[in-house]
Order: sequence, then C-alpha cells, then structure tokens
Amino acid sequence: MQAMSPAATSRQARNWQDQANCLGVDPDLFFPERGASTREAKEVCRGCVVREDCLEYALANGEKFGIWGGLSERERRRIRRARAMARRQATAG
Repeated sequence: MQAMSPAATSRQARNWQDQANCLGVDPDLFFPERGASTREAKEVCRGCVVREDCLEYALANGEKFGIWGGLSERERRRIRRARAMARRQATAG
C-alpha cells in the first residue's frame, strides 16, 4: 500500500462532507444564538449518513460552537469528558 500525501489524506478525510444532509443548508442554522432552539439543526442531522463522521470531526478538532453530528456544544463536552475518564481508567487499570 502506498502512503498518501498529507494533502490527499486531508481531502479523503473531508469527503464525508460531500455526503452530508447539511450540504447547501444555511450554516447559521447550525450556530444558533445562545438560548435559541437547536431543533431544526438537529432535525437536518437526523438520519444523515455521515453523522458519526461529522461528530468525530468536531470532537477531534475541538469544535466548541454549533451543532455537529446532531449534538450541541454541551452534549459534545459530555462525550469528551466521558472519553477522557475512560482513557484515565484504562491507563490506571
């Protein structure tokens, strides 16, 4: 297997975006004002074939704002904390 260049790897990693339900949707929908409803954005994400890829992208890149993979900032923060705790327990055990 031939190693891919960093640019090729980066393009491949972003290919999931071309299949996303949100492609062509106004990005402002996914970055609501504080206290505004996230329901519409999450509805776009529901059933999206690349929802997991989107969520993992946000988690890996520390996205702190907006709806990614159907989850809010608070929901992603919970996942990051749970994963960090699981890593600590795995290394301690």
